[in-house]
Amino acid sequence: MALLIILITCFVIPLATSQTCQTPDDFVAATSPGHVIIGGLFAIHEKMLSSEDYPRQPEIQKCVGFEISIFLQTLAMIHSIEMINNSTLLSGIKLGYEIYDTCTEVTVAMAAALRFLSKFNSSREIMEFKCDYSSYMPRVKAVIGAGYSEITMAVSRMLNLQLMPQVSYESTAEILSDKIRFPSFLRTVPSDFYQTKAMAHLIEKSGWNWIGIIATDDDYGRMALNTFAVQTTANNVCIAFKEVLPAFLSDNTIEVRINETLEKIIAEAQVNVIVVFLRQFHVFNLFSKALERNINKTWIASDNWSTATKITTIPNVKRIGKVVGFTFRRGNMSSFHSFLQNLHIFSSDNNKVLNEYATLLSACAYVKDSDLSQCISNHSQGTLAYKVNKDIERNFSLRNDFLWDYTEPGLVHSIQLAVLALGYAIRDLCQARDCQNPNAFQPWELLDALKNVTFTDEGNSFHFDAHGDMNTGYDVVLWKEIDGHLTITKIAQYDLKNDVFVITDQETKNEFRNLKQIQSKCSKECSPGQMKKTTRSQHICCYECVNCPENHYSNQTDMDHCLLCNNETQWAPVRSTACFEKEVEYLSWNDSLAILLLALSLLGIMFVLAIGIIFTRNLNTPVVKSSGGLLVCYVILLCHFLNFASTGFFIGEPQDFTCKTRQTFFGVSFTLCISCILVKSLKILLAFSFDPKLQNFLKCLYKPIPIIFTCTGIQVAICTIWLIFAAPAVEENVSLPRVIILECEEGSILAFGIMLGYIAILAFICFIFAFKGRKLPENYNEAKFITFGMLIYFIAWITFVPVYATTFGKYLPAVEIIVILISNYGILCCTFFPKCYVILYKQETNTKSAFLKMIYSYSSHSASSLAMSHVSLDSSSSNITATNPSSGGRPAAWQESRDIRAQASAHTRRENAASMSKTWPRKRISSI
Repeated sequence: MALLIILITCFVIPLATSQTCQTPDDFVAATSPGHVIIGGLFAIHEKMLSSEDYPRQPEIQKCVGFEISIFLQTLAMIHSIEMINNSTLLSGIKLGYEIYDTCTEVTVAMAAALRFLSKFNSSREIMEFKCDYSSYMPRVKAVIGAGYSEITMAVSRMLNLQLMPQVSYESTAEILSDKIRFPSFLRTVPSDFYQTKAMAHLIEKSGWNWIGIIATDDDYGRMALNTFAVQTTANNVCIAFKEVLPAFLSDNTIEVRINETLEKIIAEAQVNVIVVFLRQFHVFNLFSKALERNINKTWIASDNWSTATKITTIPNVKRIGKVVGFTFRRGNMSSFHSFLQNLHIFSSDNNKVLNEYATLLSACAYVKDSDLSQCISNHSQGTLAYKVNKDIERNFSLRNDFLWDYTEPGLVHSIQLAVLALGYAIRDLCQARDCQNPNAFQPWELLDALKNVTFTDEGNSFHFDAHGDMNTGYDVVLWKEIDGHLTITKIAQYDLKNDVFVITDQETKNEFRNLKQIQSKCSKECSPGQMKKTTRSQHICCYECVNCPENHYSNQTDMDHCLLCNNETQWAPVRSTACFEKEVEYLSWNDSLAILLLALSLLGIMFVLAIGIIFTRNLNTPVVKSSGGLLVCYVILLCHFLNFASTGFFIGEPQDFTCKTRQTFFGVSFTLCISCILVKSLKILLAFSFDPKLQNFLKCLYKPIPIIFTCTGIQVAICTIWLIFAAPAVEENVSLPRVIILECEEGSILAFGIMLGYIAILAFICFIFAFKGRKLPENYNEAKFITFGMLIYFIAWITFVPVYATTFGKYLPAVEIIVILISNYGILCCTFFPKCYVILYKQETNTKSAFLKMIYSYSSHSASSLAMSHVSLDSSSSNITATNPSSGGRPAAWQESRDIRAQASAHTRRENAASMSKTWPRKRISSI
């Protein structure tokens, strides 16, 4: 098996010193011996100092910029390990540590990773290359760190070679949950997927839809930006701009990019909410320059900097605006607080970072607490000698509260959970092994135990899920000014599982409510009754507000579409916020038109009753007798009464019964009326006809009772078939926008047309018969008035067809009522009013003698006219025969025979005419 020996070259110590390393141990920031060694990676310095744009030699440059908050994280790991060593969790087994400063650089972190992977107890710092590392024993058993996802990914790819457990306390990049690419990585914090989801939820809950994003140009920033963009889009939130800053402060373009970002923020004046996925030193520089430009916005802070005291202590930082952030759940900090209080008595042997802090603290001994962090950062840029004296120890004791102020409880708790998880996993492994022997287990065995470990802390149970994440949740914090000092206040918890914010008291509810008062929208909010109309194709959040059209509504602000009302039962005006129930309409009894039509119907009924009384009192008068007799008159009057009464079925709320009754009731009664009038027309024509052939035909046809029953029976059959197969029924007409018309649907327009057409045919026959008898005696000329009545009927119903077809709404029944009234009044008036006039005002003509005299005079005149017409006809026939050229060429006997026949026929007609003139009046009088 090939063996590759990798020597760890000598690096410059990544502390506040310019001296180069003499041995690999100089590379260690802090170390402590133990049976099981745990590695640690912390970015204690913020950057490497370089005078060139890019490295020209393979060496790590001097690290500068001492970070108090990261130094405290280092102390949190040391304290947690000491807590386990002082407990009974690992009885007889001591945990040791090797902590390295990454200087916020991937190259430095990879150098530390090489040291972690180097062979244990080797005389030289070497790492062997093998095909199988199952039995390989590296220097450390596990690694805690790093903080930044970019560094964590690079280190994890190296540790994967030996499946060495890597437990991060801060790296939240979503890609690290991929166990195919990062099989040995675990973390005690949630994935950024949940943080971006929580941010998107907060933004949606606050009513913001036009925001900006600033992120770092690394895997962490790009993935957080992309995930957040997807989740905000799902919540209809638009991103006005995306700005990306260089990931490392050693990049010389960072100042230029910060200035460009601030210019973009100023240009997008409507963007008042900005989400920031940056590191603490990025935010420090960004806010410092933003304060110079008087930029005041609402900032959504990621877990990287939401509780960073370094930023909250920037002078006048409260003018930057409101800051709402997400941080990891905090735990019990009392033990760590006590550790910081007694830090001055903690051994600083093999702890270079503690010595450096002591030296920097001594250099800033006379600086007040508010400026101490900046002083330490400035002094760490130079070269300081390590010299701890009694004055420095005194400074430790006086500055303990300073360290506590810079503590980030969420991160400290995450580090404690990482150490505890390793401690419990080691305990599980060591139950059947002698772990005082460093070779008791390999890192990959610890990884298996770590994935399955479950432990409790402060009553809460913790474990890693299938993705290696420990989803502890988030605290939502708000930067508030209290008594002149900017403090970080917890206002809610975010429940990852249920995607909800848990608010515990009324004060925090008010804080959440105040967030909604901040406006960050591309367009003005659309009020209820309006909808959004997009104006920019690339952003759905930029729109105009347009009113909802008729029959549509919106009941919330900023609705994308107006909701459609139920067209059948509801309606809405323009810009409506709700739908209204359609009003049900029909031709009601209290409608003014209905009242008028009812009044006309009642008047018609009164006329019918009056005529009936008049005829009853004058039963024996010639006028009444000539009207067809008492029975026929009463039947006709009854039909008129029923026709007038049938109009009541067209008024009021339609019911199935009235719908079925009104047409059939009218059709049968009107048919009966027309049938009786038809009988009268036949009788009149028969009484006054002088044509023998026509008279014989009419005598055969004139069967009053069969005619009436047959004509009416046919109509009854039509209506019966109609009711059986397609009966009229109540229907709700919902086609009108604001009302529902309750109407009778005729069931079959064909049946309705056949019913009316049959009445029209009977009326037309009446019209023909009455027209032939229009020249009767003036005072008794019913035929002429029947003709007028039928004409009125035809005019009314011909007009009805187009009007009925084009009329719409509740007044449709009124159209048919009007036509019924017109035709009924027309026939009633033409049939009975002239006779009533004679009875009431011309009583001298309503006597038997006057009647006989008039009939005799009319008959004599008619007979004479008929005789004259026969004589004239005979003369014309003789002349035609004599002069007919067609007779030429025919036999003389034939011509002679024809002349004899013509003369005989003419003589016979003259005798008949003379006899008729003497006997016809008496016959007509008796028949009438």
